[in-house]
Amino acid sequence: MTNTGWNVGEAAAPGGKVAGAPGELDIISLGRRVRHLRKGLGMTLDDLGRKVGAAPSQLSLIENGKREPKLTLLQQLAGALGVGLEQLLGAEPPSRRAALEIELERAQRGPLYQSLGLPTVRVGSRLSTEVLESLVGLQHELERRMDEQSATPEEARRANNELRQEMRERNNYYPEIERQAQDLLKAVGHDRGPLSHHVAADVAEHLGFDLHYVGDLPHSTRSVTDLKNRRIYLTQGQRSDHDPRSVLLQALGHYVLGHETPHNYAEFLRQRVYTNYFAASLLMPERATVDFLKEAKAAKELAIEDIRDAFSVSYETAAHRFTNLATEHLGITTHFQKVHESGIFHKAYENDGVNFPADHTGAIEGQSACRYWTSRAVFDVPDKFRAFNQYTDTVVGTFWCTARTERHSSGDYSLSIGVPYAHVKWFRGRETTERSQSNCPDPSCCRRPPAELSAQWAGNAWPSTRANSHLLAAMPQGAFPGVDETEVYKFLSAHAER
Repeated sequence: MTNTGWNVGEAAAPGGKVAGAPGELDIISLGRRVRHLRKGLGMTLDDLGRKVGAAPSQLSLIENGKREPKLTLLQQLAGALGVGLEQLLGAEPPSRRAALEIELERAQRGPLYQSLGLPTVRVGSRLSTEVLESLVGLQHELERRMDEQSATPEEARRANNELRQEMRERNNYYPEIERQAQDLLKAVGHDRGPLSHHVAADVAEHLGFDLHYVGDLPHSTRSVTDLKNRRIYLTQGQRSDHDPRSVLLQALGHYVLGHETPHNYAEFLRQRVYTNYFAASLLMPERATVDFLKEAKAAKELAIEDIRDAFSVSYETAAHRFTNLATEHLGITTHFQKVHESGIFHKAYENDGVNFPADHTGAIEGQSACRYWTSRAVFDVPDKFRAFNQYTDTVVGTFWCTARTERHSSGDYSLSIGVPYAHVKWFRGRETTERSQSNCPDPSCCRRPPAELSAQWAGNAWPSTRANSHLLAAMPQGAFPGVDETEVYKFLSAHAER
């Protein structure tokens, strides 16, 4: 959704920056600067309020970094405090103490501090500078030790988090990839309807690649591309977990998008996300999909299963594609979850402010979803044919979600799309009476057993845990993690000779 101005918001985003504001307005830093300038002039909140026509309580929220002022109020504040607007919005803290206050505020709003379940410290004038120094120092040391103790996939978790932030900033929409997909579809004469296997093969032929179906594809790969002889090798058997069209289009995506051998895991992950996007934009062309979505929105009948059926793709692909186009073309913010039956997040995306659980690095994957969310409740629904819809009241607002489960070789997963309450009017299933309440990240919500169960079983239960060995393993070596390059090269050599 286009942001036409700085809107008043009760809560800051993590880190104290308001997503969508011009220049990413840092409201914590702004608040400390307003307070510093006001006190430097010997003004009270009442004095400043009379000058700018605002209530002292509103100004207090601004100074504490809990409310984002509108542009008109910012201009009035700058005038009343005798500074220019640029100076008021400057990034440099006005004093050493202000810098400490800002850092402590940010830390307390961050995922690491919240994961500790500690009460927040009120950052005010009564808090001595020595205490501020100590608290900020403790935060730094805790972050350092957490990084030292982090499991070996730390690089992957950080890379995943950075990529998710990029996707959020772009509303998960990449017009440059959309254009490349449109050009290819135009070149092969495909302009409507589902993309058949035949047309997918036409795309490969147009790009100069021959397709070879083999029975000895290296076990660590979905496909292998021979760039020297311009061949793409695919498996003869259709693996249930992957649409053969997607596997082919993803392989072509690396070529079309000009990818080179990745230098690190972050680059590898980014390439993978981009090729997935490329494949989806061919399977579900932008123009046709947007027309379909707009028609459904006008009828107030948006439904992920209808998108799936209209374009003959998996529910997961349809859900991902919805996140690509919903904000850019429909003005709908949204979130997506893929959760394993154990309750662990496998994939997640949001640009609607939902409070996904996160570790101290901001990583969501590997965290447990709240048991009261739709993505967990759907596992207990006996009707697996139709989508399950539920409203969930959370600490950051009410969200409506639609979800269903799918079986994969690694178990059952729930796939859910959610939107804030303000957008539910466009969706089929909005009339559901299913409702739940989540108080996460409060441990008493679902992380801590109920008191009566604890009284009965605490100290009398010893579960034998299922070892998640992948959590302890080092990241696989090589440019393409998990792929045995020797096996791949031997495979290519053998088939090139044939």
